[in-house]
Amino acid sequence: MGAHHVGMNVADAMTPRSDVVTVELPGTRDDILEYLQERAFSSVPVVKPGEDGEQYRGLISRNDLIERPEEDQLALLMRDVPTTTSDTTIPEVASLMVDARTRRVPVVEDDHLEGIVTVTDVVRAIADGQADGDTEVGGLARRDVNTTYEGTPLPVAEREISYAQVPYSVVLGDEGDMAGVLTEVDILEVARVVEGEDKTGDSMAADDDDWKWESIKAVGSRYLPTRNVQIPAEPVRGFMTEDVVTVTGKRKAREAAQTMLSKDIEQIPLVSGDELVGIVRDVDLLTALTDE
Repeated sequence: MGAHHVGMNVADAMTPRSDVVTVELPGTRDDILEYLQERAFSSVPVVKPGEDGEQYRGLISRNDLIERPEEDQLALLMRDVPTTTSDTTIPEVASLMVDARTRRVPVVEDDHLEGIVTVTDVVRAIADGQADGDTEVGGLARRDVNTTYEGTPLPVAEREISYAQVPYSVVLGDEGDMAGVLTEVDILEVARVVEGEDKTGDSMAADDDDWKWESIKAVGSRYLPTRNVQIPAEPVRGFMTEDVVTVTGKRKAREAAQTMLSKDIEQIPLVSGDELVGIVRDVDLLTALTDE
């Protein structure tokens, strides 16, 4: 821990309130759809305007909308998620993200939304040398790797990813060698959302038939229940990334963080020689900060 790590806290890493899109109570799902569709946000904080300024009330994710298609009121779609404060240290908020298994934490003081901090913000702090990045990734990597075969139909691979509760699958070729990586984002780019019908037989989607899930960052909880998503039934090899970035165990967390940011990826397979031996996810880098 060099001295320069000490001062960095949530205030330095977060997206400030002025740059955070919010929705206001009372409101309906239409008020939030545009952000979750067009702008590909994964979740939006909910605030309530009042005499003394706005009050933070909760968060609504894309998942909440998909899982409760019949619910129209924002107040009933909201979830309570852990919050943090702007003077919380980066290791403390990293610990919160790891323990609560959440990728986004609203920054709240006295019921007032000050900003939002994400896993990527913490990864950026590690990459920039503002948080401890000297740990070797070999000790941070998981040895349990989610894999699939390159000939697997994409809908099956999506289920495998869903059941494994991770946002990726390492794709293996005929010899059991690593052929590529498939992520939730790859699947979402080709997925077509199919809305249910309401009791009168009208599509609940109305004007939202062209609901597209482009350029979505995987952000924590599951948001792809297949009951209203159609996925092409073609082999994984047509959708995976073949040119896989890998890392060896001796590499430092800081280098892995820099690679994740520059390549816009959230996990890097760990190799020893040509052999796949584990995986380093962005959240795994956070664990290096939590056990000082």
